[in-house]
Amino acid sequence: MPDSAKLTHLNDAGQPAMVDVGAKQPTRRVARARSRVVLGPEIMALMKEGDLPTRKGPVFQTAILAGIMGAKRTSELIPLCHPLGLDNCQVTIEVDGPDAVLIECTATVTGKTGVEMEALTGASVAALTIYDMCKALSHDILIQETRLVSKTGGKQDFHHAG
Repeated sequence: MPDSAKLTHLNDAGQPAMVDVGAKQPTRRVARARSRVVLGPEIMALMKEGDLPTRKGPVFQTAILAGIMGAKRTSELIPLCHPLGLDNCQVTIEVDGPDAVLIECTATVTGKTGVEMEALTGASVAALTIYDMCKALSHDILIQETRLVSKTGGKQDFHHAG
């Protein structure tokens, strides 16, 4: 890490503090995060027309709604996150091999701070919703590889090389 790298949510006394973004200029910021959920081939075999039907509703459609709702409420869940009025939030779910699905959450805002936490929260909540709705079928479901894929706007852009 460079010498200039430091934790941003600590004040000079080392105490927790919200980052002051008052002097920043608003810019368009986009962040994309991804989670992978390994359901297993047995659960994947139950999929019909690209989704898993349940009494609670289609699993993936419900997870998409939950992911968007989670992204919108990130500041209520993660201490010191600024509340953001998202311009857009999209959650997609696609099959990833014979036993897993890939969730992607893209959050967009025109503001003074980034939306990485919103994208990560959206992907995570969607993954947890899939787990919750499928756990009656198996407790061997694995949520893995939740990560930031890219972000633009702000001080520097980021794109995961993988």
